[in-house]
Amino acid sequence: MPRWLKLWGRGKPGLEEQFDVNEERFLIVGLGNPGRKYEKNRHNVGFMAVDRLAAQHGIALGKVQNKALTGNGRIASQPVILVKPQTYMNDSGSAVGPLANYYKVSPANVLVIYDELDLPLGTVRLREKGGAGGHNGMKSIINHLGNDFPRLRLGIGRPPGQMPPAAYVLQDFGQADWPLIADILDEAARAVYTFVSEGIQLAMSRHNGSLENS
Repeated sequence: MPRWLKLWGRGKPGLEEQFDVNEERFLIVGLGNPGRKYEKNRHNVGFMAVDRLAAQHGIALGKVQNKALTGNGRIASQPVILVKPQTYMNDSGSAVGPLANYYKVSPANVLVIYDELDLPLGTVRLREKGGAGGHNGMKSIINHLGNDFPRLRLGIGRPPGQMPPAAYVLQDFGQADWPLIADILDEAARAVYTFVSEGIQLAMSRHNGSLENS
């Protein structure tokens, strides 16, 4: 964990002023690894998606809370907490679980965005619930929340040749990939908007698919 985050537990976090105590809330979690050396990695596309949401909706990701960077605001008039765990990928659940509990967000309203090796680059795939599919960050979250929470998988494709997947996900996207990545992040932001405003079923129907050939 970055040294500055060791202060995370010294103050009790509070709800932002714009959240009414009785309002239904959504936790939107992007997975990745903290630190500049990881920021353009394939494994960090979940972080990138949350950054895109924050920029589009004017939400500042400036609070250090329960081992995560968080920002509270609204998307489609719904109260949301954007979350980037700072635990490193494999321990993401130790940040997400306590945050969901603190904000009293049900698993059905916790949307986790992450990279998917088994989907081609350019593919966006929402699911209502499921297993980890070999993703260590998701395994950690499932250990804290169970399986019944929605997820938004962003395809990064399989590694070339005999390259180990662990090495591939920790490489930066290629220069030629970035225009498509920008489109994927925009589509992910639209999918989150639909999810919080109209539900997971419509979000799946509207946004699941490939952008590569569109």
